Amino acid sequence: MSDLKRGLSEAVSAAFAAAGLPAELGRVTPSDRPDLADFQCNGALPAAKAVGKPPRDIATDLAARLAGDPRLAAVEVAGPGFINLRVSDAALAARAAQIAADPRLGAEVVETPRKILIDYGGPNVAKPMHVGHLRSSIIGESVKRIYRFRGDTVVGDAHFGDWGYQMGLLIGAVTDEDAAIASLVEGLNAKPAVDAQDEAAAFALFDEKVSLADLDRLYPMAAARGKSEPEYRDRARKLTAELQDRKPGYFLLWRHFAKVTRVALERDFHALGVDFDLWKGESDVDGLIDSMVKDLDAKGLLVDDQGARIVRVARQGDKRELPPLLVVSSEGSAMYGTTDLATILDRKQSFGPDHVLYAVDQRQADHFEIVFRAAYLAGYAAEGSLEHVGFGTMNGTDGKPFKTREGGVLKLNDMIVMTRDKARERLHEADLGSELDPEAFEETAHKVAVAALKFADLQNFRGTSYVFDLDRFSSFEGKTGPYLLYQAVRVKSVLRKAAEEGAKAGDIVVSEPAERDLVLLLDAFDQALVDAYDKKAPNFLAEHAYKLAQAFSKFYAACPILSAEPALKVSRLNLAQTTLRQLEQALDLLGIEAPDRM
Repeated sequence: MSDLKRGLSEAVSAAFAAAGLPAELGRVTPSDRPDLADFQCNGALPAAKAVGKPPRDIATDLAARLAGDPRLAAVEVAGPGFINLRVSDAALAARAAQIAADPRLGAEVVETPRKILIDYGGPNVAKPMHVGHLRSSIIGESVKRIYRFRGDTVVGDAHFGDWGYQMGLLIGAVTDEDAAIASLVEGLNAKPAVDAQDEAAAFALFDEKVSLADLDRLYPMAAARGKSEPEYRDRARKLTAELQDRKPGYFLLWRHFAKVTRVALERDFHALGVDFDLWKGESDVDGLIDSMVKDLDAKGLLVDDQGARIVRVARQGDKRELPPLLVVSSEGSAMYGTTDLATILDRKQSFGPDHVLYAVDQRQADHFEIVFRAAYLAGYAAEGSLEHVGFGTMNGTDGKPFKTREGGVLKLNDMIVMTRDKARERLHEADLGSELDPEAFEETAHKVAVAALKFADLQNFRGTSYVFDLDRFSSFEGKTGPYLLYQAVRVKSVLRKAAEEGAKAGDIVVSEPAERDLVLLLDAFDQALVDAYDKKAPNFLAEHAYKLAQAFSKFYAACPILSAEPALKVSRLNLAQTTLRQLEQALDLLGIEAPDRM
């Protein structure tokens, strides 16, 4: 079941071929002037250059060949040779009926499904998530849902940063601050083996003395000292290497870091409607590191460099030289890139993905290019099967990366709470939710907050930075998530009233301009999905959801539903019902859920 654009492209391409012209010139696009036509084809202009004829003569001949197509109410030539196509009311009604009857609402699936793994989230153990994690979580979750809906087998992995240099920094900072912990850890390190009783005693002390807030307080201090004090940095690197060697005391302390972090991570991810199939981290591939290093060495890829071991990834013809991948540090520890490379190997062995997408800040582009090239050299992934889905920054109204009023990094949970508070305020201002009980009101406020956060992000192409203006994006007017929720709730209200009257949806007829516009938007759903899928860019789907909501609003104002005569009433109920289904499907693919009432 193809959409109107694809079907008309096939018809116009056939007309080009019948006229002895290249069929590929028959591509049809939505009209630049929807007041004049629904679709257009501009192929007569390049055809004219190829055959040496006036483009308007070619367009006129093609229009004549298309005139008998029952799907078209009019075929006209405009300007120098544009072919304007207007779809008949009957064809629109038939297409609307197809979409209404289709569980997928007109969306097709990929011809050849693939196994896809999406790496997103990327939180660090022992640190609360901040607003910098928001885009990765939101974009990665939406891309995952879009790929699944298109028919691929998709696995999402949170991929924790839990095994690198920052762990050594924190172990040093915690043991420096608390003598009891330092004594316990050193005692455990001296033991040949640690039993269950030792573990229980250690975790009891850690639970009492080390919270996530403590780690959040200590890490900036330790990181600053690591930058300014060579001895402190070298000690942290040695602690990292000893942790990776499973020194008992350090390993148990690290496990506590992971435990207290996981609680906060699950809270924040759940609040955003973000979920993962795998909660793996860098530490999960630690067992692969030694054998991988030996494999890289055997393949002649490892090079000794000032006590460290590296893989050179520069290629002839590079416009700028990429640094090598540092695999083993001079202290003998695995580095950030090492675990990323081992993760690629682990994913190949455990899942065998055809393609891996990394939804990570664009500023990490060079890092991923280095790791990907190393993976290709080692044979851990097929050339081109690893892709960095980069994105810009979320900025404040000052145009700089979003900060607190004091200039610090805003924690993600604080952002969620702040947006939920604003959602409550907006609901009260708009006199919405007054009929809901307190629990339902809070649930609705949360959905409005998530819609505001997510749509503010996803309406932009992911590669660009954007300004987050809470006042603007939490409004129920304009191009916002709350506006989309309001339109969905409005349709639900109409359908509830119809059900109370015993009215049911029936055959669709199309005659009014607002009905035509609404059906054309319903028809465009598949193309929006294809664009979002191909470009890994949910903004195409966000734009479709917004235009669909707008089209329904105009339809609702121009075409009475419940008060219409019976034939129109059942038709318009069907259109409203189908619009709601497609709008909610689009919102779900963006990770947004609409409430039933406001």
